[in-house]
Amino acid sequence: MTTPTHANVLLFSYGTLQDKAVQLANFGRELNGRADSMLGYEQTWVEIVDPQVLATSGKTHHPIIEPGTDPSQEIAGMVFEITPEELEAADRYEVSDYKRVSVTLKSGAQAWVYVSA
Repeated sequence: MTTPTHANVLLFSYGTLQDKAVQLANFGRELNGRADSMLGYEQTWVEIVDPQVLATSGKTHHPIIEPGTDPSQEIAGMVFEITPEELEAADRYEVSDYKRVSVTLKSGAQAWVYVSA
């Protein structure tokens, strides 16, 4: 099996994936990122009941976003360059309330982000 040359992908986080403890638990390293934002989404909260996710994040409620009514509304966050393996680890961390979609960020970058399922 060969490794793809376009190994790294971009992941946008507006929530717990920005936390150092969550990054260390899921990726085994602290991620370096840059500020960016998403347009046209609004944020609410979801109650977390998964014991592993609760233990990792230390939070009973996590932010969650869904398409909003105002196309200029911004969700601020961080964009991280991660490996495909780390993206799979993020998929395992996120509970079933979330789904991963590809979006264009305010900067013009294409990134994966977890939104309301």
